[in-house]
Amino acid sequence: MTQHPFFALHRHRMIRVAAATPRATVGDTIANAEAAIAMATRAHEEGCDLVVYPELNLTSYAIDDLHLQSAQQRATLTAIAAVRDASRTMKPLLLLGAAVERNGRLYNCAVAVHRGRVLGVVPKSFFPNYREYYEKRWFASPLGLSGQTMMLGEEEVAFGTDLIFAASDLPFFTVHAEICEDYWAPAPPSTAGALAGALICCNLSASNIVIGKARERAMLAAAQSARAVCAYVYSAAGPGESTTDLAWDGQGLVHELGELIAGSERFATEPQLLVADVDCERLIQERLRFGTFNDTAAALDHPERRFRRIGFTHGEDVRDLGLRRDIRRFPFVPNDPARRDEDCYEAFNIQVEALAKRLAAAHAETLAIGVSGGLDSTHALIVAAKAMDRIGRPRSTILGFTMPGFATGEGSKAHAWALMRALGITADEIDIRPAARQMLADMGHPFAEGQPVYDVTFENVQAGLRTDYLFRLANQRGGLVLGTGDLSELALGWCTYGVGDQMSHYAVNAGVPKTLIQFLIRWCIRTGQYDAETDRVLAGILAQEISPELVPAGADGAMQSTEERVGPYALNDFFAHYVLRHGLAPSKIAFLAWQAWRDVEAGRWPEDFPADARVAYDLPTIRLWLKRFLHRFFQTSQFKRSALPNGPKVSAGGAVSPRGDWRAPSDGTARIWLDELENNVP
Repeated sequence: MTQHPFFALHRHRMIRVAAATPRATVGDTIANAEAAIAMATRAHEEGCDLVVYPELNLTSYAIDDLHLQSAQQRATLTAIAAVRDASRTMKPLLLLGAAVERNGRLYNCAVAVHRGRVLGVVPKSFFPNYREYYEKRWFASPLGLSGQTMMLGEEEVAFGTDLIFAASDLPFFTVHAEICEDYWAPAPPSTAGALAGALICCNLSASNIVIGKARERAMLAAAQSARAVCAYVYSAAGPGESTTDLAWDGQGLVHELGELIAGSERFATEPQLLVADVDCERLIQERLRFGTFNDTAAALDHPERRFRRIGFTHGEDVRDLGLRRDIRRFPFVPNDPARRDEDCYEAFNIQVEALAKRLAAAHAETLAIGVSGGLDSTHALIVAAKAMDRIGRPRSTILGFTMPGFATGEGSKAHAWALMRALGITADEIDIRPAARQMLADMGHPFAEGQPVYDVTFENVQAGLRTDYLFRLANQRGGLVLGTGDLSELALGWCTYGVGDQMSHYAVNAGVPKTLIQFLIRWCIRTGQYDAETDRVLAGILAQEISPELVPAGADGAMQSTEERVGPYALNDFFAHYVLRHGLAPSKIAFLAWQAWRDVEAGRWPEDFPADARVAYDLPTIRLWLKRFLHRFFQTSQFKRSALPNGPKVSAGGAVSPRGDWRAPSDGTARIWLDELENNVP
């Protein structure tokens, strides 16, 4: 195992959780304790920090009036003591299910145990007493009790629904427990627990299975993790519980911010330990951004004032334990085909509807667009065509111009013409080279004297002339200039400011990253948005290498490559997502990127991503391009984003408009981000 702290989960404020489904033995607390200890041992060996057991896993759930037998109650205390003693040499915090007696009342509880110590006892707040349930026959309600303790054997421990278990040495390891019906209630106790500071909310559940109930559980867990801005760990009873009138499936779930991180096998014949790593830093950052979270805490008189924090020393683990969660290589694109297509449908129609509204508001007669045969202008053009279809205007009101410069390839130019013809727009060509030569000569540029000087001025003269022509053409013909630049280019500052591709009348692609554009075009082909000839051209454009085509090919015939200059767009979009959406530190972004991209065979690829384009990136490569991204994003390119034209936000992953997701100074520095990367990534 690698020993550098960079590879340790705790250094990235991540916690390894487990939902345990041990084999139950009806009413046999000794056997149930042994099963719980076996699961705790396994969790310890797998590096888990937290284990959540099913409801009443030590006592058993479906034993009915046996809950009210003294022998059963005493045996439960013996089982708790057995697990407590066995936990002395184990790492995880254990949340065990047991029925315990206090002040002449029996409570259905979660018992928190850590390294030979009972930290506290959390009673169930809400009891089902309908249909197949009869819990009020056996268990008392704790509602109205707070700040209490109880004797558990010879030990006095905290008791109540007002407990948060918090590691003193890992401030992000904060845990709240609720039990089964609690999260079916209109106001789950975990809501207050999260508002009081818990980042990981847990549910110990028995929950018999009926048709459709697994979907309901997953819906509730996802919703609660989204509303309460937390991780939610759910464990339901499995095989071994009494089947007198009910059956059990042993469902385990781990959600984070509404997203399923891991799910267990249901109806398994063997005990299950569902292990997943939850990202507490992501949760903290989300709460910082989500002002409604704090407003809700204030509206509820700040629950943190009523909760007790039960401290324990957990111990930082600096080993490389791997990562037990999937990290999408393309965070703007779901791996699941159904979700991918749903997202593409929404993204495409957001752009179409936004452009249609802007055309109507501006009373524009035409739409002027530069068509290069590359990805961005292609996507903007097909969005424009669909917008015209939707508002009932002929596609001929789209004025497409291909504007070859000194390095325009015949292939891309041919694609531009083929696409314009296939879509039926008004197409034309303006050769910008004479005007560019004149401008370069007027400037005294060496290229005008025959010298092969291809500097940034040489490139920007061409980019600027194209935009200048488009604005003047739009003036002349009563139209708007449609911007084609995408989110990835804006994040990198890979665009010419002002009179250049940074500027337009409407930036329809400004909220769409390069990687998503590729999937959107594939979606258009797959779902038959256009005719067969258009689809054929689109497929050809997708197969091209990304190039600005501003510098002539070298002696070897190789054309200018954007990704050789700014890095792979797949990595840049990955970096941009975690900077914009989550505000993560560079070392954390590098860690996640390394986990996602280090092995081409590991994890999932989106179904329609070409097999021959699948690559891996090692840590030095990720570090190199992340360093360059940070410099470009934080130090050199904000002024371009601060002067963006209007354009729709498309992805929840973020946007860079100064009127939307991203506001930042144009004269800032990248120093703290670069230093953090340098100091924490090997």
